[in-house]
Amino acid sequence: TSVTSARIQVNGVHLHYQQTGGGSHVVLLLPGMLGSGQTDFGPQLKSLNKELFTVVAWDPRGYGQSIPPARDFPPDFFERDAKDAVDLMQALKFKQFSLLGWSDGGITALIAAARYPALVHKLVVWGANASVTPEDVRIYNGIRDVSKWSEKVKKPLEEMYGHKYFAETCEAWVDGISRFAANPEGSICQQLLPDIKCPTFIIHGQKDPLVPQAHAEYIHKHIKGSRLLLMPEGKHNLHLRFAEEFNRQVEDFLR
Repeated sequence: TSVTSARIQVNGVHLHYQQTGGGSHVVLLLPGMLGSGQTDFGPQLKSLNKELFTVVAWDPRGYGQSIPPARDFPPDFFERDAKDAVDLMQALKFKQFSLLGWSDGGITALIAAARYPALVHKLVVWGANASVTPEDVRIYNGIRDVSKWSEKVKKPLEEMYGHKYFAETCEAWVDGISRFAANPEGSICQQLLPDIKCPTFIIHGQKDPLVPQAHAEYIHKHIKGSRLLLMPEGKHNLHLRFAEEFNRQVEDFLR
């Protein structure tokens, strides 16, 4: 099945999305920092079961092809993304859908599932965190300078954004997410986790250099009835590196 691309106006911005498959179970893929459907979810758009699922991947405002506006990071940027994501799906006339969120997209998905329980059928998150610790801030500052990133990770983002936008947006992201460390317990959305009532599957790569495992365990502990899968060889991008196993696990959970 081919992948279609389009833009639709939501909350005053034109959001870009990709869509494939014709199944009755609708899933939205939520990318990570600086991510887009194109850069973050190639193996999922290609290989998730097209008969079971209708798969939508979006570019949050200021990312991918949802520019303009330029990306910014006000204190409520995760809440804003959660509202944009849900309103996008409503604009596309999907009454209920499941969320698959990676990294920042996982945080956005947690907030959306808590805020809009009637709309979210099931939830899968990986590489996500509900708080920011001093250790996390140290890790984020380690990726602030994009010239130090590996060529493999850097190249598709530089091609999409150009060096200047890519470098400046990464710095702004580090500043934006680090501000949560000043909240009580560094919370981003800790207080919302008990409000998540849908079936939830948390996946974590045990070699993730960006998100310590304690974050996945915290989310698991505070979402009642959630499942946690630890992948011993998985890093932050486990859904790309181990796409076949990831897709199989997620399909089994969503069925």
